Amino acid sequence: MQTTFTLEQLCESHTAASEKILRSCVHCGFCTATCPTYLLEGDELDSPRGRIYLIKDMLEGGKPATEEVVKHLDRCLSCLSCMTTCPSGVHYMHLIDHARAYVEDTYRRGWSDRLLRTLLAHVLPYQARFRLALRAAALARPLMALLPKGRDPAKEDQPRLFDRLRAMLELAPTTLPIPPAEQAATPQIANGTARRRVVILGGCAQPVLKPSINAAAARLLARQGIEVVAAKGEGCCGALVEHMGREEQARVFARANIDAWMAEIETGGLDAILITASGCGTTVKDYGFLLRDDDVYAAKAAKISALTRDISEYLTDLPALPARPNASVIAYHSACSLQHGQRVTDAPKRLLREAGFIVRDIPEGHICCGSAGTYNMMQPFFARRLRARKIANIEKLHADIVAAGNIGCLTQLEAGLSMPIVHTIELLDWAYGGPAPEGLIVAN
Repeated sequence: MQTTFTLEQLCESHTAASEKILRSCVHCGFCTATCPTYLLEGDELDSPRGRIYLIKDMLEGGKPATEEVVKHLDRCLSCLSCMTTCPSGVHYMHLIDHARAYVEDTYRRGWSDRLLRTLLAHVLPYQARFRLALRAAALARPLMALLPKGRDPAKEDQPRLFDRLRAMLELAPTTLPIPPAEQAATPQIANGTARRRVVILGGCAQPVLKPSINAAAARLLARQGIEVVAAKGEGCCGALVEHMGREEQARVFARANIDAWMAEIETGGLDAILITASGCGTTVKDYGFLLRDDDVYAAKAAKISALTRDISEYLTDLPALPARPNASVIAYHSACSLQHGQRVTDAPKRLLREAGFIVRDIPEGHICCGSAGTYNMMQPFFARRLRARKIANIEKLHADIVAAGNIGCLTQLEAGLSMPIVHTIELLDWAYGGPAPEGLIVAN
């Protein structure tokens, strides 16, 4: 793709990076075949190629984002399926993140849009606030039927406030698990002295919604003689706010995590930084790019990104343990952030098979379930349709359990499934001697 940026524009780091990405696009259109919103709408502007044209025009002209541009960029899930499909290696993730930051700087949204985005940015990344918000949502859930229904969302540029509120209430759990601080202590290392030392990202939403996931990971690692340490001061990875165009807030979260992990590296060393939420993993692995212009943090960020691994990647390098007999059929849902963002595709399925499960791939497994961070709250019309499509494909397999490696997918799919959906690591922990995951009916 030819570009006409000025030398002055290319002096700005973000623009220079985006210009290189734009020039790598050859307009082939392969991306349209795997883009969820294009599959739903058939609108070229709701495809990666169409959005690339909109972004190019906006950035080259140095003009404020328009309502039309914002509409189509907001509809993008950042599922990154287009990156897996692209034969030219177009790094769409960096391009759409830059475009969203540009929109945030140049476009004034309607009051309800601004309100909800601000609310999400100041609640979801903070565990205590998020837990309080979920409790409030549980109390408000009986009032959901009183919310007025908007017009057909397909005919509007942005979903209406009431539809978004309804989506938030639908996704909120009716009860919350025990907070992590009240759970049992970190499991003891099997066979004495630890042979490796790792940290598992706690994050923000997952410890509130499913603290059992990291607890299962710690137990499983302890059986392998691996010490899991808590890094004081770590928190949200920054993904949620970065995908809303709040890039500086994302950098603040990234720097805090880097400081926390570097302190552990300098005091006791770390074999790896492990992530059990694949959406977070994609972001942490990209810290080197996010902080590339930061003189203080650039080198440290690159080091942290190099140490970061999805929990399934790390476990494949460890010796196999004896598993309890289990012939449950697993429908494996590959989260977009894992298969497209991190290109980790085989490791989780291989681990499940080694643990004795029968693993089946879901038809159209490359298509997003509609979760995508805050997307299922901000774009509920598309998210619900994608969830229905995913569940229909899952049910074709007649599986006993659905497995997934991302908290967003678990939350998105749980409401509509007729079978339990469990994090991959909880199933592995169960297979190797841990407790049965919540919601499973286990035969004696």
